[in-house]
Amino acid sequence: MQTNTHQLPPRIKRIWGYSALGSIVALLVITGLLWLAHLYWHWTVWLAVFGGILTVIEPVIEFGLIPYRYRFTRYQITPTAVEMQSGWLFKKRVAIPIARVQNVTLNAGPLLQWQKLTQVTVATAATSHTIEGLELTVAEALRDQIMRLAQEARHDPA
Repeated sequence: MQTNTHQLPPRIKRIWGYSALGSIVALLVITGLLWLAHLYWHWTVWLAVFGGILTVIEPVIEFGLIPYRYRFTRYQITPTAVEMQSGWLFKKRVAIPIARVQNVTLNAGPLLQWQKLTQVTVATAATSHTIEGLELTVAEALRDQIMRLAQEARHDPA
């Protein structure tokens, strides 16, 4: 991917941050339950200790990777494919042939709606791929563009 690549809006970083915060809360609950299991059923204390360590390490890594994740996440629409790229060290590139696209769905949970963002999911018969958070107007235009290109590709006799 080169010239016409697009980056996600900067507000997606806030959503990723809240997701990491949600991970902290979930892991604290799990750690507390493991500690209670240790107290009442004499489970090994190592389960609670491991849960506590995980509660600290996992969200710190998730928070720390937000700038990295943002910097290396891109997408591009060409006449022949929907292309998505993420990562630098562990690079992932996906190209979905336009002719294979069956459906484009826009989804927005409460956090995305709060930031006025939406997910774009491009589905084929075999799989689906998601562009995580775009402005609603950009997402709608993208959906229309992809579906128009897909329809043209299916009707093109070449």
